[in-house]
Amino acid sequence: MNKRTSGILLHITSLPSPHGIGDFGPSSYEFVDFLKKSKQTYWQVLPLNPT
Repeated sequence: MNKRTSGILLHITSLPSPHGIGDFGPSSYEFVDFLKKSKQTYWQVLPLNPT
C-alpha cells in the first residue's frame, strides 16, 4: 500500500532574518522543526537563482 505524504512550498526568502530577506540561518532550522512536529514530509523550495 502506498504511504501518503504531504509538504509545504515556501521560498527561502519568506523566512525571517536580520537582513530583511530569508536565509538558511536559525529561522530555517526552526521551520524544519515545525515541519517535523506537524508531520510534514517535504519542504519544497523554489529556485534560488534566475531561471
